[in-house]
Amino acid sequence: MTTTQPSPGPVTAAATGHVGLNVTDVTRSIHFYQRVFGFDLLGESTEGDRRYAFLGRGDQLVLTLWQQSRDGFAADRSGLHHLSFNVPTLDDVQAAVARLQELGTPLIYDRILAHMPGLASGGIFFTDPDGIRIEICTASGLEHLPTLEDGAPSCGFF
Repeated sequence: MTTTQPSPGPVTAAATGHVGLNVTDVTRSIHFYQRVFGFDLLGESTEGDRRYAFLGRGDQLVLTLWQQSRDGFAADRSGLHHLSFNVPTLDDVQAAVARLQELGTPLIYDRILAHMPGLASGGIFFTDPDGIRIEICTASGLEHLPTLEDGAPSCGFF
């Protein structure tokens, strides 16, 4: 007698774990993410062609960097669209703007934007040394800020 097992339900993950990025120069990327976000270097390999780094805070892994790309980020290919980091408040987004200006990292847009007309969430956008688009955003308090003129999501189309 064959018993049919019920189909399992969806995986119920509450949050994203770490993110892994392919980079062209792991040392350059380590320095960038440490300067912008203050990440700790949790571990790394500098062995030959197997270079990588684990970045995070304390014992929490946030980002892995894998040096296995020859070219920068290609927006016209399937895969990562952008990497977003949430912060609690608009003040935190403003502090991020000041930090990026201090480091000479240009913003994609020249100001903090709400994600779309009528939404309270939004933030800033910039790129890492390989052209990977990064967002620092907050979930509320931005409904009074401008949006893109065409009404498209600021985190959306390149």
